[in-house]
Amino acid sequence: MTTTERTARAVRQEPEPSRWAAVAAVALGTFLLVTAEQLPIGLLTDVGSALRVSEGTAGLMVTVPSLVAAVAAPVVPALVGGLDRRLLLLGLMGLMTLANLASALAPNFAVLVSSRVLVGVAIGGFWAVAGGLAVRLVNEAHVPRATAIVFGGVGAANVFGVPIGTVIGGLTGWRIAFTTLSALALVALVALLTVLPPLAASRVMSPRLLVRQLRNPGVRVGILAIFLLVTGHFVASTFVSPALQRLSGIDARLVGPLLFGFGIAGMVGNFAAGAALARRTYRTVQVITLALAVAMPLFVLLGRGTTGGIALLIVWGLAYGGVSVGLQTWMIKAAPRAVEAASALWVAVFNLSIGLGALVGGVILDSLGLPGVLWIGGAAALVAALAVGTARGNAGLRYPGHQVPPRPPAGTPLRHLSADPRTTAASPRRHVCECPMRPRPSPGHRFVRRQQHPARVARRRRLYPRQHINVTARRPTL
Repeated sequence: MTTTERTARAVRQEPEPSRWAAVAAVALGTFLLVTAEQLPIGLLTDVGSALRVSEGTAGLMVTVPSLVAAVAAPVVPALVGGLDRRLLLLGLMGLMTLANLASALAPNFAVLVSSRVLVGVAIGGFWAVAGGLAVRLVNEAHVPRATAIVFGGVGAANVFGVPIGTVIGGLTGWRIAFTTLSALALVALVALLTVLPPLAASRVMSPRLLVRQLRNPGVRVGILAIFLLVTGHFVASTFVSPALQRLSGIDARLVGPLLFGFGIAGMVGNFAAGAALARRTYRTVQVITLALAVAMPLFVLLGRGTTGGIALLIVWGLAYGGVSVGLQTWMIKAAPRAVEAASALWVAVFNLSIGLGALVGGVILDSLGLPGVLWIGGAAALVAALAVGTARGNAGLRYPGHQVPPRPPAGTPLRHLSADPRTTAASPRRHVCECPMRPRPSPGHRFVRRQQHPARVARRRRLYPRQHINVTARRPTL
């Protein structure tokens, strides 16, 4: 490896070699976290009868963790400051283990809800850090694939984790279900302890840093898109079971297997989107939003038969399966120097949107009926597609190779320019300023100016030897 290549790798801070075992351990953690969040959905009746509360009150076991996770996502990384992220993830998984054990041993409903608050803290903090961890565990070319594996745990939890937990609870009791989940969380903790490398905080989280992300147009579009997509999805998907029965005329006994197929389609969509994101981030996210904008309203028009209803349900699942990995990759590309801060905002909005979507969906169902929730869900996805369209000119999102590298460590000499496969040599009469104190624009928008007087250039080189270099300018061919 040449000196220039070694310097380029150091500035980009690419890990070598890639740590796929650590990626798998983080995916196991996300699987268990989402399972813990949604497991009570299948146990509401058993918990309510055992602790003498109504099913509506027992539903707080699902609502409370979602709201707490939305708050914990930005707060937990900010509170721990520069703590090694490996220690933070281990601590949060340990908290998850204890919280599920407390749920299993809860003598009354108040203690059970208190333990669910701890589950929400673990979910929000873990997801905020783990969502953008792929850029630190694998090489740049493999980041979309690693992100898809991490978020594959979310789909696997919906398809396998929650149904299996519900079956265990029905056969042996809800307390055994929570105990089993606690034991699996302990296994995940050991796995993370074994394979996860030290992960020094790349940047200390602060309220100012979070607010600064909202000034980034790419981050703003990503947050707006995830809010609209997740809210619209849960407005409609909360009532997908009655829609299949009343609109498509499908027998109630087939709804369960079809929802299982919906989850499988989501997992396939997750990994398919991960592969496509490696080539075109912007175009992939745009396709996902448009597919959701079409699938939900078409359910009203073309889903009034068994074949049409099943086909549109699968398309819906494929499209929504790519939302998490697609928008997380979007945030990584939009804020490469503040991935953790952007991910924290993303996770907070995601969890808030889940609760808001179910709440708004109930109101719309009462006033407009089943077609109303599907039309509103599609309209929200269409607005998200229009928002994504405003980022068309962002080269870092359109071409994943065109992204601003992380801020180099203090004292690192910048004596190279990253190779750009989409550029061709242009006139040598250019002077390019590469300054480590300010972010470098995306290719095609560099600080390029006409060659100045040689005496002035020589003086600047002498005064600022680390900030100015002469290179042959490159003009992008898009």
